Amino acid sequence: MRAGKPRVFVTQPVSAHALKRLRTAANVTVFPDTSRIIPKPALIKAVRQADILFCLLHDLIDRDVIDANPDLRLIAAQSITPSNIDVTTATARRIPVTVTAPLTTEATADLTFGLMLAAARRMVEGDRLTRAGKFPGGQSAHVMGAYVWGKTVGLIGGGGLIGKAVARRALGFSMRVLYWTPRRKSEHEEREAHLTYVPFEQLLRESDFVSVHSPLNKETRHQIGARELRLMKKTAYIVNTARGPIIDEAALVRALQKKLIAGAGLDVFEREPKVNAALKKMPNVVLTPHLGSAVPEVREAMANMVVDNILALIGGHKLPNCVNPQVFAL
Repeated sequence: MRAGKPRVFVTQPVSAHALKRLRTAANVTVFPDTSRIIPKPALIKAVRQADILFCLLHDLIDRDVIDANPDLRLIAAQSITPSNIDVTTATARRIPVTVTAPLTTEATADLTFGLMLAAARRMVEGDRLTRAGKFPGGQSAHVMGAYVWGKTVGLIGGGGLIGKAVARRALGFSMRVLYWTPRRKSEHEEREAHLTYVPFEQLLRESDFVSVHSPLNKETRHQIGARELRLMKKTAYIVNTARGPIIDEAALVRALQKKLIAGAGLDVFEREPKVNAALKKMPNVVLTPHLGSAVPEVREAMANMVVDNILALIGGHKLPNCVNPQVFAL
């Protein structure tokens, strides 16, 4: 690393406390706009002048970005997984990549349940009507929704932390909680989390709400497609707070247009930051811009964990959350 304090580029404003800690050991530059993802040309230009890149989940750190600076010393992501980082290229360049611990469980479970409620009870439609000066009346059938209380929720890939957190919330609504995962949990875990294991297709057929919690990999890309959507009830809703490409978005649009399912709540999208134009026009679809971890306590903890990783590198210590530690042996 060059003489003097290392240069760190941060792709969007993060926790003020975390940045203060970072500035004790580094010269820090921050892209100032929280309303948009940094454009790729600006990111590449900034990386050329940095020793360390502090990036966020939504930043695409591909070969072009990594190749922009052969002297880049670290890619430190404020993300639980490096899904938007070309780790293979980084490893070939001997650049360590770090992530954070799974800190988003409860915040993401809150949002999952919020999307279920908003879609089923047509809250966004009601909000728009009210703002437009329309008030059909307290017992009007104009914006009839669906019960959440007492219904069945099916958690796909739901044996993990977020799935279990959603299950805890569902219990408060007297819901039956089904789950499916490729590796079934122990009877003790199922009993403790109030989860009932069923085969994948049975979950789709019986659930009033299908909630996606799978990790994104080759096996789960388009895990929910036209066939799976046809298996769902026509009165069912699908919710996705995991990763966008797990659902075949084109198939989802067709299923919604044909009224094969009742609606959807989506926090993630197949081609983020682009959102399918048809989805944006559908009143029975609730859309949020990847807000799963968007609460101050979570973002504070995540940013400080990124800083921990960066300070470890600067101090010559072992990186706490490195996904490619083999770079140190190359």
